[in-house]
Amino acid sequence: MNDQIFQFLHELRQNNNRNWFQANKARFDILRQAFTNEVQQLIDRIALFDPEIAGTEARNCLFRIYRDIRFSPNKLPYKQHFAAYIARGGKNSERGGYYLHLEPDNSLLSGGIWCPSPGLLKCLRKDIYDNMAEFVGILENPAFKAVYPSLDGEMLKRMPAGFPADAEHGDILRHKDFCVYTPKPDSFFLQEDWMDKAVADFQLLRPFNRFLNYTVDNR
Repeated sequence: MNDQIFQFLHELRQNNNRNWFQANKARFDILRQAFTNEVQQLIDRIALFDPEIAGTEARNCLFRIYRDIRFSPNKLPYKQHFAAYIARGGKNSERGGYYLHLEPDNSLLSGGIWCPSPGLLKCLRKDIYDNMAEFVGILENPAFKAVYPSLDGEMLKRMPAGFPADAEHGDILRHKDFCVYTPKPDSFFLQEDWMDKAVADFQLLRPFNRFLNYTVDNR
């Protein structure tokens, strides 16, 4: 079914307007349900190594395809990807979790915490600073680093307030997000065993998410 999802998204990219989407709405609904089923399978398998995911429902993890264009200069009405964020509490959770993104030529698997609130970001930086050796050990683990080479996201130009300007691993503390990702070609999701491989990549994220979620739970 993922081949049909990619085909739909290819066409949507060329026809991102309400008339085309409404004409293909029934088709979208079928693909959306198939994607929901895949996400539920992922949830059930992730829960085997991350028990806090158990009981999460896929419908609470899927992002809408409709864009909020009220304050955006980009007036295209529809997102050009299918995506889900698997975490306790669903897609709006502030917890570190597991992200699946299907988009032609731009698909990926990701994890960690993206765009934390200012208060949470401050706490994350402090806990990372206080436990830097442990955090760096997670990032530099050879198996982890082979799939997730580095932290992603925006960075401050200067060291955030409250930390020494010459702090070791200051580049980590300057991050505004604490997440990692691994890009995947479309062909990855067309293989019969793609879910097995995705689960294996997600399992590598467990120590990373556990570190971050300790701060979420104890700030």
